[in-house]
Amino acid sequence: MIIRGGENVYCVEVENALFTHPEVTDAAVVGIPDRILGEEVGAVIQVRSQATLSEEALRHYLSERLAAFKVPCRIEMLREPLPRNANGKILKAELKLRFIAADTPSR
Repeated sequence: MIIRGGENVYCVEVENALFTHPEVTDAAVVGIPDRILGEEVGAVIQVRSQATLSEEALRHYLSERLAAFKVPCRIEMLREPLPRNANGKILKAELKLRFIAADTPSR
């Protein structure tokens, strides 16, 4: 669960909405640290190899299915599979670090 400015966002609810899009083959939702809200919603998705989906188009699609505060503020689109452990579980901590690393200024 992500707590965004006092609102609870259940990752599975956002993931389920992502899975309804025909170009999304896999998805994981994580909390991204935010100074003001505590956490923001971030998503990492795998798209079909021939997908032409944009981040903006996907956000619009989700805004018709979710409350505004549940729509991911950042979406990373991959063509390769999401990282998983030996049991097949998505490594959400690794995905969260991708967002944090992208926000950290290089020295």
